[in-house]
Amino acid sequence: MADFFDSIGEKHAAFIGKQPIFFVATAAGEGRINLSPKGMDCFRVLGANRVGWLDVGGSGNETHAHLAVDGRITVMFCAFESPALILRLYGRGKAVLPQDDGWAEIAPHFTQLPGTRQIFDMTVESLQTSCGWGVPHMTLERERDTLSKYHAKATDEERLTKWAGRTQSIDGLPVRVPTAPPTVANR
Repeated sequence: MADFFDSIGEKHAAFIGKQPIFFVATAAGEGRINLSPKGMDCFRVLGANRVGWLDVGGSGNETHAHLAVDGRITVMFCAFESPALILRLYGRGKAVLPQDDGWAEIAPHFTQLPGTRQIFDMTVESLQTSCGWGVPHMTLERERDTLSKYHAKATDEERLTKWAGRTQSIDGLPVRVPTAPPTVANR
C-alpha cells in the first residue's frame, strides 16, 4: 500500500542517504520520456522539501532539457536489501550551472567531481512510499570510476568546448551549457 507525505521526514532522509543508486524521470510535452539511473554519491537532501544532485557530463542532457520546458520531475529510490521499500519524490526542478546566480549557494553541499556540469535543484511537492516487495535483493559490488577517469583526462577548457556543441536534447529541445568551470567557495 502506498503512503503519501507532504515533506521529507528524518526516516525518509536516512533511507535516501543509504541508497547507492536513484532514478530520475522527466518528460516534455512532446518527444521521449527520459529515465536515467544515477550514482556516484551525488544526491543530497537539502531541506524538508528540497533536494539536489550533482550532474556529471555523460551521453546526454535530457533531464536539463525537459526541466527547462516543463519542470516536472520524479526521483525514485528503491531498497535492494531488507526491509523492502520504494520511495518516490514528486516535484519541480531546475538546472543550476556554474555561471548561474544560484551556484554559489548550492554548490558547497556537494563534492565536485571531474566533469561536473550542473546541479539539479528540486522542490519536493510530495513523497510516496510503497512496499517494494517485487524489487530483488542485490548487493553493491563497487562504484564505477570510468566516467570520473574519463573526465579527469580532459582539461576544463576541453570539456567546455565539447559541451558548447551540445545545445540540444535528442528531441531537439534547447539545453544550456556551462560557460565556466565549476567552483566552490569555502564555507
